[in-house]
Amino acid sequence: MDIELATNSLKALAHETRLRIFRCLVQAGPDGLCVADLATQLNAEANGSFSFHLKELSNAGLIRSRQASRFIYYSANYPAMNELLGYLTEHCCAGQPCGEQEHTCAATENA
Repeated sequence: MDIELATNSLKALAHETRLRIFRCLVQAGPDGLCVADLATQLNAEANGSFSFHLKELSNAGLIRSRQASRFIYYSANYPAMNELLGYLTEHCCAGQPCGEQEHTCAATENA
């Protein structure tokens, strides 16, 4: 992933409604949700504004859509999500183990 793609993905997520939509779709699994069900779960209206947010996430490559009969279903693009997470955590902690263990930054140890 390059910095431009990462920036576009993060810009798309940098809005409360879009972040809520994305998290809901991540939790929904690979089948995703139709627009009406997604809006209901988020206590939102499936209107033009909601469609705009879906379009922004789709344009950033974070979600996918598919049509089934009269309904459009959206789902998280898990490979894109994992690629973004990998980009953000690449070379984490200067190669030192981190995560569950407490980690102290070398810069703060010398302060």
